[in-house]
Amino acid sequence: MTLRSILRKWTERYFSDEEAVILLIVLVLGFAVVIWLGGMLAPFFTALVIAFLLQGVVNMLTRRRVPNMVAVAIVFLGFVSLMLAMGFLLMPLLWNQLVNLVQETPKMLSNGEDWLMNLHTHYPNLIKPDEIQSWISSTAKQFTVYGQRAVSLSIASLGNVIGLIIYLVLVPILVFFMLKDREKLVSFVLSFMPEKRGLMNRIWNEMDDQIANYVRGKVVEIIIVGGVSYATFTFFGLQYTALLAVLVGFSVLIPFIGAAVATLPVAAVAGFQFGLTEQFAYILIAYGIIQALDGNVLVPILFSEAVNLHPVSIILAVLFFGGIWGVWGVFFAIPLATLLKALITAWPRSLHDTSVQEQP
Repeated sequence: MTLRSILRKWTERYFSDEEAVILLIVLVLGFAVVIWLGGMLAPFFTALVIAFLLQGVVNMLTRRRVPNMVAVAIVFLGFVSLMLAMGFLLMPLLWNQLVNLVQETPKMLSNGEDWLMNLHTHYPNLIKPDEIQSWISSTAKQFTVYGQRAVSLSIASLGNVIGLIIYLVLVPILVFFMLKDREKLVSFVLSFMPEKRGLMNRIWNEMDDQIANYVRGKVVEIIIVGGVSYATFTFFGLQYTALLAVLVGFSVLIPFIGAAVATLPVAAVAGFQFGLTEQFAYILIAYGIIQALDGNVLVPILFSEAVNLHPVSIILAVLFFGGIWGVWGVFFAIPLATLLKALITAWPRSLHDTSVQEQP
């Protein structure tokens, strides 16, 4: 069998359906637009994601016999109020704590050096002085590089203040019109699609609820984990409580890896503040309980209807989509992996297979 005949047979098997070919073209064009024009269209995509999240709340209100326009107004005003509260209350607090943490970093490094020296004194055969100095020098260089990057980023961002203001104005406006004119916009998009779209409808119906439940569930998980972490850290009197709580909350975006990464700053701040004491151990135990409850109780409750994906598939999806789209790619890695799985499962295959026809 020649390569040409193999390719022809493969094409007839998987692309004999006209709708499958059109769907493939739509998917390729969609991914191309996001990859190459993502930066330019970032306000539009951001508004699209936010409107997708808020539409569920609008639907809930309309099911309770609230007029659609009133429901849109209530949800939109709630969204704007939340954004203003975050901008004027949460962000200044996080910035102040971040500045204080950067200022305390040299002192933390000095205390870490003293701790390593004491460790060498008690266990001379475990760590050598040359190794301690090498670790300290390497760490100091890394912090210097990160500090220079932060300074250059802040200086460069000064020129983008107008762009940021435009972004903050455009996104709420786009969100409002996407919620208000949802039916018109959907009808406009469908007008470019073929009349026969049974495959597209099947995949959309399968994915709509799952993606919506996943994204909304992930937002709820971030809020719950971040809020519980803030209350726990405040109870123990840990410094930089808000900054660490936000970090722990957003760590749930990266499955399996985020919790391990967030443990390092929590342990470092607690160790610097309390030393190797019982208070330090209590904080780590409480943090471990939060992570255990999140993985074994909260996640099964929020994502009970999610499609079962193998952990290797999840990690590969996070690495791949995160490398392409950054934070958004990490956030939507699991929904996109679920979409690919649904496409593979629902993709039409030709029934005119020679092996099938030859069977009695």
